Amino acid sequence: MPESPSRTRETAVYTHGHHESVLRSHTWRTAANSAAYLLGHLKPHMRILDIGCGPGTITADLAALVPDGHVTGVDREPGVLEQARATAAGRGLENVGFAVGDVHALAFPDDTFCVVHAHQVLQHVGDPVAALREMRRVTRPNGFIAVRDSDYAAMTWYPASAGMDAWLDLYRRVARANGGEPDAGRRLKSWARAAGLTDVACTSSTWTFATPGERAWWSGLWADRTVASAYADRATGGGHATAAELREVAEAWREWGRQEDGWFSVLHGEILCRKDA
Repeated sequence: MPESPSRTRETAVYTHGHHESVLRSHTWRTAANSAAYLLGHLKPHMRILDIGCGPGTITADLAALVPDGHVTGVDREPGVLEQARATAAGRGLENVGFAVGDVHALAFPDDTFCVVHAHQVLQHVGDPVAALREMRRVTRPNGFIAVRDSDYAAMTWYPASAGMDAWLDLYRRVARANGGEPDAGRRLKSWARAAGLTDVACTSSTWTFATPGERAWWSGLWADRTVASAYADRATGGGHATAAELREVAEAWREWGRQEDGWFSVLHGEILCRKDA
């Protein structure tokens, strides 16, 4: 018997989990530093769906930008939604709500939202083309599907580090073993076209970490994530690395963070797709 839409689930495992070291990064994200390519298209009345909203910092920013509209944040993890609700409440936002949801089977009627947004989501799903089709389904005619994903193979840093090279190779192997695609940024256009989207604008943007504070923050969260998060469990449990090797990778991150000339850049692919009328 075919599985009903309400029972459809992603085939990929979320590589990072929701350890404090992961949320340390997620709560830093804002609409300005993570969705700038979309912001010029927003109107005060719009209804927005924010998929994979996590702790809700981007979601809350979007709600503030559509004061006459409404934003719905969805995430597969119920626990993180409590933090998202607290984020919105702390900012006094009343035009935002949150719910558990799966991008492969969104619990909304066709043509519901003016904008459907997903940040760092498609790299973690088992079928990104099916996810984009579902995002298109719940978008209104002439509405926007907005997606941004990092591209791990395109991440670059200075100075050179064999330990950091080992981190990148390990991360990509673990993510793919979990059913995801860590180099998603470069694939967004192809996935959108395969999903039947024809009006697709492509851009890219970066995060850069170079000041002492930025290096300490970025290296620290990745060092902690490498040894203490769900990613660490999946790396060792899947036979990709030993605990000792993870400690070596974590120390490589900390050593990079101590370098006065240290510089790290994260490339993101972005697509802004308009749904046909």
